[in-house]
Amino acid sequence: MSTKLANEPTAASAAEDRPILDVTNLKMYFPVKSSGLFRRTVGHVQAVDGVSFRVQPGQSLGLVGESGCGKSTTGRLITRLHEPTGGTIDFEGKDIAKVSAGKLKPLRRDIQMIFQDPYTSLNPRHTVGSIIGAPLAIHGIVPKSKILPRVQELLEIVGLNPEHYNRYPHEFSGGQRQRIGIARALTLQPKLLVADEPVSALDVSIQAQVINLLQELQDEFGIAFLFIAHDLAVVRHFCPEIAVMYLGKIVEIADRDTLYSRPHHPYTQALLSAVPDVKQAQVGGRRERIRLQGDVPSPINPPSGCRFRTRCPLAQEICARVEPPLLQIGPKHKVACHFPGELGQHPSKPVTPGLLGVDSTGLPDPAAGPAAELSVGSGYSDTWFDLANNTMGGKA
Repeated sequence: MSTKLANEPTAASAAEDRPILDVTNLKMYFPVKSSGLFRRTVGHVQAVDGVSFRVQPGQSLGLVGESGCGKSTTGRLITRLHEPTGGTIDFEGKDIAKVSAGKLKPLRRDIQMIFQDPYTSLNPRHTVGSIIGAPLAIHGIVPKSKILPRVQELLEIVGLNPEHYNRYPHEFSGGQRQRIGIARALTLQPKLLVADEPVSALDVSIQAQVINLLQELQDEFGIAFLFIAHDLAVVRHFCPEIAVMYLGKIVEIADRDTLYSRPHHPYTQALLSAVPDVKQAQVGGRRERIRLQGDVPSPINPPSGCRFRTRCPLAQEICARVEPPLLQIGPKHKVACHFPGELGQHPSKPVTPGLLGVDSTGLPDPAAGPAAELSVGSGYSDTWFDLANNTMGGKA
């Protein structure tokens, strides 16, 4: 009889460490057509441009940012409602970015989506029973005679009356309709749920109910979430890891405690300054509000270099000439900024020239040596850039 040491790695443990979703350099460019008889492509809307992240099995990643930053498009790419322009979407070890529509059907069982609007995402001509039962019939999960009992079971799981399966969506409130959408997403017992603003259209009291429901379902079924939202308080409550997007790019990604207590990107700091802080109100005083100047640039013609530079109070010449890399600065903390630092402690000189082979203004600098090979992957490294010494030497 063979035996194994207690600390010997096994195939099962290796599989547990593997992310369920690994997105690398994901891009989505929508063509802009000219008017007239001959509609030529005159430009592209760079909705998503080089996004990378991971989602672990049974965990949640929050994706936040202003309207129009590419959050929802990213979610639709993951579910393959759009075909990406570039990049990879590795789901359970298989790249699904370019998989044909015919081969996507088995994947639909494992990746489902909760849509933002709980009314327009439900067919008003179908009863709730037919809406929730349709995936069971299409995929042949259960015999036809057992579809109704399964639908009633799902309605009960999400806190609705099982006997209301024969009602229509307009007969339910907004919160109840969102629960119907959640029940439909759970029908095929998915491994990954993309929740696109699942509570933004609901009252505050109903938001709490739906968020608690999602957490209970995650704990019970071990579902992984890509949670897309603009409400930072909701994301903080639900997600242990959060990525901040701006104009199609991730500008900062970190674990929850690090991002909310020590954000290093000026855009993240501006977003967090707008969130009401109950603890601060108890102590007294008020957090200083950071007001960004100007509007978000057009994704058809984004700014050169750093896309946030047109609204950033720290911007210098290097920001216009060189795009900052998404640089790891802690065990689970990445930031895309030439001047990363905690609020009020940003360096006066850029920290990235030595890594990029340029001078402090962004021009090529032979004396600085060749550019370092910076990782553009989705995960975290065991070593990172030490901001205190401006060297690649940080270790756990």
